[in-house]
Amino acid sequence: MARFAAVALLSAAALPGAMAWGAMGHETVAYIASSFVSSATKSYFQDLLGDTSANYLASVASWADSYRYTTAGSFSAPFHYIDANDNPPSTCGVSLDRDCGSEGCIVRALQNYTSILVNQQASDANLQIAAKMVIHFVGDIGQPLHCEALEIGGNDIDVEYDGDSTNLHAAWDSDIPESISGGSSLSSAKSWSTTLITKINSGEYKSLAAGWVSGLSVGSSSAQTSTALKWATESNAYVCSTVLKGGVSAVENKDLSGAYTTTAQPVVDLQIAKQGYRLAKWLDAIVAAI
Repeated sequence: MARFAAVALLSAAALPGAMAWGAMGHETVAYIASSFVSSATKSYFQDLLGDTSANYLASVASWADSYRYTTAGSFSAPFHYIDANDNPPSTCGVSLDRDCGSEGCIVRALQNYTSILVNQQASDANLQIAAKMVIHFVGDIGQPLHCEALEIGGNDIDVEYDGDSTNLHAAWDSDIPESISGGSSLSSAKSWSTTLITKINSGEYKSLAAGWVSGLSVGSSSAQTSTALKWATESNAYVCSTVLKGGVSAVENKDLSGAYTTTAQPVVDLQIAKQGYRLAKWLDAIVAAI
């Protein structure tokens, strides 16, 4: 599809289901990013967002989820996901031409809003919107079910969690992350981010971090798209290997709070850590290109 115009005004149906990672997950991604950005990046985004506190990224990390449900922001609903029309658990994969509809998708949206920031031709208000979108979408693209079409990204797969009725998408957005962090509050996000930052700096992720940002580039629209597509494809692979490893029948109407969560937790930990680190380096690359 054609690349969007800056802050394009498109009409779209609202994205069904829950918000990717929930607010707490997005805040955790943002706190991790805050720990790894350069001083120049921190200064630029604190100034742009009008917030000099340590929460300058976390405080806007879920803004895009609220915005999409407003009249003004309804056009952005499809930007939170890409509908991979694959066949999990047999085959997983993302094709931009096949899976990114005319109303847009997360790969194109991340590229578009990144270009707006790099080009610096938009008003301050639209640069702020672009920044908030980028901060959010780098988190969203790490949630496997935001890179999957089956049953509306799992929204139509009914499950239980600790005895409560929910759906598979919501379990991955909130229930499983909160089983790791211990809650849904900002303090939970800070605590979880501290644990993951330690893993990146000196723990099990230290040897992996450089690979997470291998090939990352905002130098051109095609490079931005290529990086975003790589991240979406990586997330989508977990639909086959973890999310729906046993097929829909293995999770539908089942309580996922036991063994399923135990298997899923390391993937959620990794994806949150990975996208936080990637967000830092993505924002660094944007500021370096300005």
